[in-house]
Amino acid sequence: MESLKRYFPELNQTQIDQFTALDALYRDWNAKINVISRKDIDNLYQHHVLHSLAIAKVLSFQPGTKVVDVGTGGGFPGIPLAILFPETYFHLVDSIGKKVRVAHEIADAIGLKNCSFQHARMEDVKGKYDFVVSRAVMPLSDLVKLVKKNIAKEQKNALPNGLICLKGGELEAEVFPYRKVATLYAVSDFFTEEYFTTKKAVYLPL
Repeated sequence: MESLKRYFPELNQTQIDQFTALDALYRDWNAKINVISRKDIDNLYQHHVLHSLAIAKVLSFQPGTKVVDVGTGGGFPGIPLAILFPETYFHLVDSIGKKVRVAHEIADAIGLKNCSFQHARMEDVKGKYDFVVSRAVMPLSDLVKLVKKNIAKEQKNALPNGLICLKGGELEAEVFPYRKVATLYAVSDFFTEEYFTTKKAVYLPL
C-alpha cells in the first residue's frame, strides 16, 4: 500500500481507504473462490493492484471516458483503475461467472459507482468504448480481432482510442504485425520494483 501512495501521491482519502480495503476483501473471497494464486495473495498490491495501474502511467483517462476490461478475472486491471479514475466508466467482462461475481462484490463493498459487470465472452459484448484494457488474457492479434468492433469513433483523450494491455516476457513476435503503430512501454520505467523488470504495457490505436 505504501508503494501506491509513493507512485500516486495525488490519491485522496476515499481512494486510499478503497485501496486499503482490497487486501481483506480479496483474502476473504480468495478463500472461497480462487481468483488469485494462493501463494500470490501476499503480493496483492505489487503484483495485481500496482501492475494494473501501469495503464494509468500510459494514459490518464479523461472524465467521461468509457473503458472495457477484457478478461477481468477478479477485477484486474478494472477495479484499481476505477478507484483511480472515479469519473471514468469501466465495464468489466469475463467468461467465468464466479470471477465476475467476486469483482462485482468487491466493487460494491468499497462503494465503486463507476463500474458495471458482464459475464460474457468479448465477442458477445455490444457496447462502444474509448479504450479496451486487459492483463495478459490472449495473444495481441486475437484480442485486436475481438475488440475492434467495440471502439468508439469520438475522441476524448490524449491518445487516440484503442487498446492498452499489460503483458510479460518476449513480445517482439506478437507485436511485429503492429510495429508501425504500436507503442511498447517498459513498466520498470514507471515502477522500480524487481517484479516489473520484464513487464510491458502495449498501446495500439484502433
